[in-house]
Amino acid sequence: MKLLFLSVGRMKSEPLTAVFSEYIRRISRYCPVSCETVRESKAKVPEITREEEGERLLRLITERDTLVLLDERGKMMSSLSYARWLSNRIELSAGRLCLLVGGAYGVSSRVRERADETVALSLMTLPHELCLVILAEQVYRAFSILRGSSYHHE
Repeated sequence: MKLLFLSVGRMKSEPLTAVFSEYIRRISRYCPVSCETVRESKAKVPEITREEEGERLLRLITERDTLVLLDERGKMMSSLSYARWLSNRIELSAGRLCLLVGGAYGVSSRVRERADETVALSLMTLPHELCLVILAEQVYRAFSILRGSSYHHE
């Protein structure tokens, strides 16, 4: 099983990029991991932006992939329940487990329909760069919980 972090737009903040890269490096000890971004739309209309970015995102996802959309309206979990959830998804996924962070205006209805599940990191709306960092940290934390390492404390 391979883990894919998928997002709209490249990270612009060097400090956040460094933290994200560090967590990706740590996650790679537990499973193959990669990151892909699609170009942000230049459209000024939110609906058109979502559609253009959605088309680009859907081109990167195969039928075998399990797509998890990150959205504040998704399922909330504790770190422990997220670890169990991640373990289950890894076991059940025939292809890659794709964790998707949408753009500034969210994602298109086609992307929402394709998503196998929607998960929330917070009830608050977060900038996508910060969301990627938090997501990577929680994935690393989940693997450390599953492997019994000393990273997570109760």
